[in-house]
Amino acid sequence: MPRFSVIVPCYKVQGFLRECLDSVLGQSFGDFELIAVDDRSPDGCGAILDEYADRDPRVRVLHLPQNGGLGRARNAGTAEAGGDYLLFLDSDDTLTPGALEAIADRLEESADPDVLVFDYARAYWWGGIRRNVLAHLLAREDTFSAAEYPQILDLLMVVWNKAYRREFVARHGFTFPPGYYEDTPWTFPVLLSAGRIAALDRICLNYRQRRQGNILSTTSRKHFDIHDQYERVFAFVAERPELARWRPYLHRKMGEHCLDILAKPDRLPPADKAEFFRRTAEMFRVHRPPGAPVDGEVAVLTGSWTGYRIRRQAGRARREAARRAVRARQAAAARAGTGWAALHAHRPLDEHLVVYSASSHRGLLGDPAAVYAAAREIAPHLRGVWVVRDAETAAALPAGVEHVLVGSRRYLEVTARAKYFVNDVNWPGSLAKRPGSVHIHTHQCTPLKHLGADLLDKPGARLGFDVPQMLRRADRWDHSLVANRHSELVWERAFPCHFASARTGSPRNDVLVNGGPGGPGGFRERHGIPADHTVVLYAPTRRDYRRGGLVDRIDLARFAAGLGEGRTLVVRLHPSLASGPARGLGLAELARRRVVVDATDEPHLAEVLLAADVLVTDYSSIMFDYANLDRPIVIYADDWPAFTASRGAYLDITAEPPGHVASSYRDLAWLLASGAWRDEESARLRARFRARFCEFEDGRAAERVVRTLLLGETMPGPAPRVPGQAASPDALSPA
Repeated sequence: MPRFSVIVPCYKVQGFLRECLDSVLGQSFGDFELIAVDDRSPDGCGAILDEYADRDPRVRVLHLPQNGGLGRARNAGTAEAGGDYLLFLDSDDTLTPGALEAIADRLEESADPDVLVFDYARAYWWGGIRRNVLAHLLAREDTFSAAEYPQILDLLMVVWNKAYRREFVARHGFTFPPGYYEDTPWTFPVLLSAGRIAALDRICLNYRQRRQGNILSTTSRKHFDIHDQYERVFAFVAERPELARWRPYLHRKMGEHCLDILAKPDRLPPADKAEFFRRTAEMFRVHRPPGAPVDGEVAVLTGSWTGYRIRRQAGRARREAARRAVRARQAAAARAGTGWAALHAHRPLDEHLVVYSASSHRGLLGDPAAVYAAAREIAPHLRGVWVVRDAETAAALPAGVEHVLVGSRRYLEVTARAKYFVNDVNWPGSLAKRPGSVHIHTHQCTPLKHLGADLLDKPGARLGFDVPQMLRRADRWDHSLVANRHSELVWERAFPCHFASARTGSPRNDVLVNGGPGGPGGFRERHGIPADHTVVLYAPTRRDYRRGGLVDRIDLARFAAGLGEGRTLVVRLHPSLASGPARGLGLAELARRRVVVDATDEPHLAEVLLAADVLVTDYSSIMFDYANLDRPIVIYADDWPAFTASRGAYLDITAEPPGHVASSYRDLAWLLASGAWRDEESARLRARFRARFCEFEDGRAAERVVRTLLLGETMPGPAPRVPGQAASPDALSPA
């Protein structure tokens, strides 16, 4: 008996069907049967299914004698299923890589619950991926019933984001009715009847959002079917007295659902909307339990169609008025801010005032934080003020740190008077540079991929970037900090502005060069990593050839398992991927199960780097910082040609790497399993890399910035790693 029966009903989806089937058959977990139901599709679906069945014994095909609709096709597949669990996959959707293995692991961990609810992402026809906005409801580790955790019912009431224990389904006799909204009378009864439900905080399915052809987005009277389906739900509850407590909830849910259909412009023909409203209102009246509150959105169902339309029009008018009011307030605030800044602009600069910001006002981070700490020690007479983005960020600052909120009146006052500005990204365009003020730009990395003006011939990479505006903001720079001559050359080319390169080293890396306070223990202890474990840090970067930047290149569960005993895998995503679907594709769930450690949100990168014994990365600039530790680095470059074609690179990291290069996952696994990642050749490559890219890193960069750029003192420059070494040839250098 297989663990899973994956049931795929098919009707007029020949353009998407192969991708759907491949997503199932390519799963790392193979204990399943795929039951594909040809619902008398008039296109090539039947032939495609037969082709797959001929070459893979896990595929079984049912050809129905006549078209019966999605519900009946699912019933036909269920009747033939032999797996422990049923999964229903629509034939234009896809499973994500590793989904079945993650589901199987969670089922085992939760001792085979009746239902497992997993996460999904909407995959739009234009290339965007958007995670379910209610994903946080799935971050629950124990099992529960709907009564114990009613929030589970707030999720989209669909059938395909769940795995169902087949014995539970058979015992209760659950089947799909015919109709448009057949998921509703299946999902509510199933969840309300389940004794044990588990959740999986992982994206296991991509829900395709087609430009056309989606059944529920088709304008038709068929949407009246929602009333019949809720009648089935109410009948189910009425037959089971133990479920009577759910009647008020379902009554409100029905009203909200129907009003949502009515409000969508692409669902009902305009001439039928009044009738739909009246039927909904009548059903709402009939099924209202005694004493059930009628307030909020659903209160409109106690009135007339005319009243509903007036309320809708009034709502639109209020929203438009609110938008206009916001624009007016913003314009007034801008005028007031300009006036306030102009008032202070007539006052002399405060020679002892230094304004700091890092990572778009996210707090004490990176190079600016290192400079700030050094200034407090070396030059306590300098007043340092941090710009932060919001009150939450301000609350997280260490005690005693003076700060202002960006855009506030205090911000305008401070930035109008400050002599010095230290930032690792550009200041907002509204900040005017006063004559005599000094802007120190620290950058956030040693550059590998193209930046600034070099993005002008990379349309995909510069999507969302206004390069001319970026250069206008960079015109305010006076000093550009560099850690090596490679960076000096790149910044002067990528940002053709009037600044001077300062060979200071990177202040953020002083802690790496000097060993850091307390060493790696803090991070390891915080995350429960045994002291004797080898920590493998995996730090992938974003891709510009994929919308959103996410390319899932490694199966993290497989990678972690392959490392073997005594090793811990730590993952740090690129900051641009931290709030997208990347974590939902397995990282969050693996971190919850302690298979990996997710270090993406660690505010201080140096602590993560100090804890790592080896770095595995593709093309992340983290490698340049990590090289200061003189520890092994492995480059995973399986898509280097595509990366360079879409983004561009200033050097060929596969030809001048900091360690061994793996061009496939097999190569990567071998390097780590064999111990070659720390052999003599790895050390030789790393030494050459360090000599070039850690050239000015001597552990005194922050002190050097304070003394030479803030205080105007002299201080010896950092000695090259290899005395007398000439600069290495660069992708930017003339031949």
